[in-house]
Amino acid sequence: MRRTFLKQMATLGAGLSPLASIEWAHAQGSSAYPTKPIRLIVPFPPGGGTDAIARAVGEKMGAELGQSFVIDNKPGAGGMIGADAGARAPADGYNLLIGTNSTLVTNKYLYAKMPYDPAGFELIGLIGITPLLVLANPSVPAKTVPELVAYAKANPGKLTYASFGNGTTSHLAGELFKQMAGVDMLHVPFKGAQEALPAIIGGQVSLYFDTIVSGLPHVKSGKLNALAVTSAHRSAILPAVPTVAEQGYPGYEIYPWYGMVAPKGTPKEALDKLRTVLGRTVRDPQLVEKLVATGAEVTPMSAAEFAEMVRLDHAKTEKLVKTAAISLQ
Repeated sequence: MRRTFLKQMATLGAGLSPLASIEWAHAQGSSAYPTKPIRLIVPFPPGGGTDAIARAVGEKMGAELGQSFVIDNKPGAGGMIGADAGARAPADGYNLLIGTNSTLVTNKYLYAKMPYDPAGFELIGLIGITPLLVLANPSVPAKTVPELVAYAKANPGKLTYASFGNGTTSHLAGELFKQMAGVDMLHVPFKGAQEALPAIIGGQVSLYFDTIVSGLPHVKSGKLNALAVTSAHRSAILPAVPTVAEQGYPGYEIYPWYGMVAPKGTPKEALDKLRTVLGRTVRDPQLVEKLVATGAEVTPMSAAEFAEMVRLDHAKTEKLVKTAAISLQ
């Protein structure tokens, strides 16, 4: 009798789809994923925008999954130290990484050698983007992008633009603007907004491609002028500020983005659950409000849509970096 029952159950399990077979196996006594805390590697320092996004998303996902997300900050080398740790971590569903455009795309074209393969990850989903502001010192006689371009062309080499570091999205945003507008501006890299903002407010540089949350207080105070945002659409935080694209440069679109990824080989069961939960998480109104406070815009995408975005970003970034002859060796 017992033997007949076991044979019937084995036959039932064999007829299921792979995913259903996993669920069926769990029903027979195995524990469902996750059964322990999940490590979420953040390749940037604590307290920054990426860290804030990771903590907010991890807290919300952990509550739904019934396991805590342990934030593991591993900053350095433009995010490569953390990304390398993520790539080398066990592919067991308990080691995840906040992947950004710098770690998954840009660094590949800036460095001749990298410690990890940017393609060596399973994409779970996009979390959001952080549009940049084109900021100008009031001494620059321009309140719009067309006026800025006209002034730059009439005064070649006179304008300077700050970024929050060589090879950062802030730097590349300026280079893309130079290429599309056909203007000559000198790049002046700084070590983050804490150095760049005093420089542009003091008039040491003309322009600065900064995050909205960092630059907004100085726009409101009148110390700086906001000429444009770098995303494809206007920001809900500054709806009166037009995009670069709508001011005569269609196709101009560049900004930092943030997604969740896992090491290659992570079990499908874990990936499927993480994708489902992340998809619900980034649509939660409370989380959206929390991320907006960091300057981010939540941008839900499926794994397939995320993969296509990354593919297009590779093509655009490779061309941009080669044309600008940027290299960080």
